[in-house]
Amino acid sequence: MPISADLLRLADAVVMPGFEGTTPPDWLRRRLAQGLGGVVLFSRNIAGPDQVAALTAALRAENPLALVGTDEESGEVTRLEVGTGSSRPGGYALGVVDDVALTEALARDLGAQLTAAGVTIDFAPSADVNSNPDNPVIGLRSFGADPALVARHARAFVRGLQSTGVAACAKHFPGHGDTSVDSHHGVPVVAVGGIEDALRPFREVIAEGVKAVMTGHLLVPSFDGGLPATLSPKILTGLLREELGFDGMIVTDGIEMTAVSGAYGIGGAAARAVAAGADAICVGGEHADEATATGVRDAIATAVTEGVLPEERLADAARRVRELGAWAASPGSATTPPSPSLDGHAGLAAARRAVRVTRRSAEPVLPLTAAPLVVELAPEMNLAIDKATPWGVGEPLARLLPGTDVARLAAAQATGPALEDLLRGAAGRPLVVVVRDAHRHAWQAQALRHLLSGRPDAVVVEMGLPQRSDLGAVHIATYGSAMVCGRAAAEVITGRL
Repeated sequence: MPISADLLRLADAVVMPGFEGTTPPDWLRRRLAQGLGGVVLFSRNIAGPDQVAALTAALRAENPLALVGTDEESGEVTRLEVGTGSSRPGGYALGVVDDVALTEALARDLGAQLTAAGVTIDFAPSADVNSNPDNPVIGLRSFGADPALVARHARAFVRGLQSTGVAACAKHFPGHGDTSVDSHHGVPVVAVGGIEDALRPFREVIAEGVKAVMTGHLLVPSFDGGLPATLSPKILTGLLREELGFDGMIVTDGIEMTAVSGAYGIGGAAARAVAAGADAICVGGEHADEATATGVRDAIATAVTEGVLPEERLADAARRVRELGAWAASPGSATTPPSPSLDGHAGLAAARRAVRVTRRSAEPVLPLTAAPLVVELAPEMNLAIDKATPWGVGEPLARLLPGTDVARLAAAQATGPALEDLLRGAAGRPLVVVVRDAHRHAWQAQALRHLLSGRPDAVVVEMGLPQRSDLGAVHIATYGSAMVCGRAAAEVITGRL
C-alpha cells in the first residue's frame, strides 16, 4: 500500500532527530519546513553561546513550533558547557545539600541559559531513585537514594526550569535507579519490590505540572514481563497516562539504544513506541544522518498502513508534540524573566556546600602549601556523559598551587610499575589521588590501595559516589565531577574553604 504525503508528514511530526555540525544541514531545514516535530542538540552541535543561539534561530526560522531539545542536566551530563565542564553541580550534590530553594534557583538559572541558547525542552531532571549504588548509568545524575528526597528536588528543579519557559522532562520513567545494566548496551530489569519507591518522584513531578516525561528502556516485570517500558502499552498508557494521570508529552530515550532497537531495529522500535503511547521519538545520538531520520519516519508511517499503529494514536502523538511546541514558543510560558548569571558563582557555592571531608590522621595534613602530585584514575564513562567533558582536581589545584603536576591514568595504564614510578615522583611532596566511583571499578580500588600502601599520608578525593570514607589521611567527597566540584575540592585542599 503506497504511503501518502500526508501520512509521511504526520509521522515526521513525532520525530526529533539529531544531526552533525554546528549549522543546520539542508535536509534538516527541508524536513523542519515540512513539519518535523523537533531536533535534539548534542555537544557536537555546540561551539559557543553565540553559535548555538544562531543555530537554534535558524531552526526556528524553518518551523517556529519545532521543539529544540538537549540533555542539560548540569554536573556530569552537560551539552552547553561540555568544553569547560558544568558551572553547576549535578543532582546528587544538590541532594546532599538538600536545600530545595537552592535546587530551584539553580534550575531557574539553567533555564535562563537554555532560553538564551534557544533550547525549548531540557531532558532533565533525572527523577530516578539511585537505590543501587552499582548503577552504571544513573549514579550522580540522581538526586539520591531516598525517594522522598528525590521527589522534592525533582519538583524544585521542574519549578525552576519551567518558570523560564523551558519545558522540563522528567526521566527515565518508570525509574532507572534500581538497575545494574546500562540501557545503552542491554535491557535493565527493575526489581519488583522497589517499583513504588521508583514511581514516587514521577507522581510528584506530574503533580508539579512537568511538561514532558522521558521513557526508560527498562523491563519492569511487575507491570510487563515481556516488553521494556518504552515499548509497553501497559506502562506508557496504562500506568503513566491512566493511573498516574500524566497528560503531557511522552518522549522516548534514544531509540537507537540496544535495549529497544536490538530486537526491532531503530524504525521498528520507534513505531512500537508510538503505538505503546509515546508521542515523540528521540533519535540521533549515535545515528545522526538523514537516512536514519527518514527510516524512522517511514517505519512509523508503514506501521499505520499495516495496521500495527492506529492513525488516531499517531495523530494524538503529533498533537501533543505540537501543543508543547506552541507552549514553549509563547511569551507567556515564562513566569520569571530570564537573566542567566553565567558567572558560575551560584553553582560553585552549591558545590562547596556539598563537599564532605573526613580527617583520619592526627597530623595536620591540610591545608597543603607545597605543590602536590595529583594522580587521577579515569574510568570509562557511560555514553550519557560526553567523553570530552573536563573533570578532575588537578587543573583547579594547579591554579591555586602553581607547580602542581597531574598524572591521569586509565585502567590499562594503572600498572604496578607505573604506580611505583608515580610514588617515586611524589617523594618529598604531597600526593593527592582522585577517583570516580572507586567501588564500581576493581582496578581503581587496587590502584588506590597500591598508592596508599606507599603513601598513607595521601589525600583521597572521590568524585563519584563515595562508598567508603576511610581511605587516605584525608578523604574528600565532592558528590560530583563537574568543574565546580573539582574547584571546591581544590579549595578544601588549599585551605580556602
